[in-house]
Amino acid sequence: MRFFDTHAHIGLIFDDPIEQHVVCQRAAQADVKHIVSISNSILDFTPIYENLKIESNISFAAGISPSEVNNLPKDWTIKVQDSLKLPGIVALGEIGLDYFHKFGDKNRQVELFISQLDMAIHFDLPVIIHNRDAGNDVLEVLRDRLPAKGGVLHCYSENADYAKRALDLNLYFSFAGNLTYRNARNLHETVRVLPLDRILVESEAPFMVPAEYRNRRNKPEYIHSTVEALAELIETPYEEVAEAVYANACRFFGLSE
Repeated sequence: MRFFDTHAHIGLIFDDPIEQHVVCQRAAQADVKHIVSISNSILDFTPIYENLKIESNISFAAGISPSEVNNLPKDWTIKVQDSLKLPGIVALGEIGLDYFHKFGDKNRQVELFISQLDMAIHFDLPVIIHNRDAGNDVLEVLRDRLPAKGGVLHCYSENADYAKRALDLNLYFSFAGNLTYRNARNLHETVRVLPLDRILVESEAPFMVPAEYRNRRNKPEYIHSTVEALAELIETPYEEVAEAVYANACRFFGLSE
């Protein structure tokens, strides 16, 4: 059995650089062969990258999330572009729109989103997309600007109808530990209508801890629980689902299995 955690905020699990290495090593012991390390800001990205680049099961995404729209460094475009040239970068992200938390002006969020999509096109990278209460605008932007390498709707939170609308784009759908929650009916219905070859899984650590680990800080090593829930929901053998979503992630990020 092998697992691929497509989205983990390792720097938010622990501040201590040594503890961050422990997270990666414990994940490896739990058969998590790949983790994509995510940072919300380009300033947070650099120390995490420098600390974890020696870990064999870690790849990186670089970009600026909508939460940082009011805190952009003056030279943010140069910083992001320089980061995208580094070894181990497999995607641009996370980027997108968040109207729930009302981070700055919506127009500024859209401008930041579009600017980074254009960077992804230039660097020929896939994108990791954050969507919170902004689904229609996210799809509208992506219909014009989605890079050739595609994108993933991370920590999917929309319903099955939205997923059907998004399927005609080169998009994957990533599910986190909240898929294991009994009241997450929108997610349960969604995975049942999606083709398995478009599904990814993520920890979204330290958030979205699976139900069986409730009251703990989430970590990549717990991702098996989300895969188990997915297998049960789509009535497919666990080993088959684990292998499928692993292969999907390798294909999306351009990594060898």
